[in-house]
Amino acid sequence: MLLEILTPERKLYTGEVYGIQLPGVDGSFEILDRHAPLIAALGKGRMKVLKNKASAEHFTIDGGFVEVLNNKATVLVEGAVAM
Repeated sequence: MLLEILTPERKLYTGEVYGIQLPGVDGSFEILDRHAPLIAALGKGRMKVLKNKASAEHFTIDGGFVEVLNNKATVLVEGAVAM
C-alpha cells in the first residue's frame, strides 16, 4: 500500500508500507494493505508506520484525517514529528 503523510508545511513521508496504526478520535485502529475505502478523523497521539512485518517508524501527530482509496492511504495532519 502506498502511504503519504502530509502536513500544511510539507510532505513528511511517502513510500510503500505493510500497514499503519492510527489514533482515531474514538480509539486506535489499523489499516493494512488492500483495506476497503475509508475516511476517518484522527486525534492526537502516536502513529505507527509498519514498513514490513519486522520494522516500523513512529510519529507523534496533532490530529487530522486519513483517506484510504485504491490501496493508497493519505494521512493529512495538522502537525507531526518523527520519533
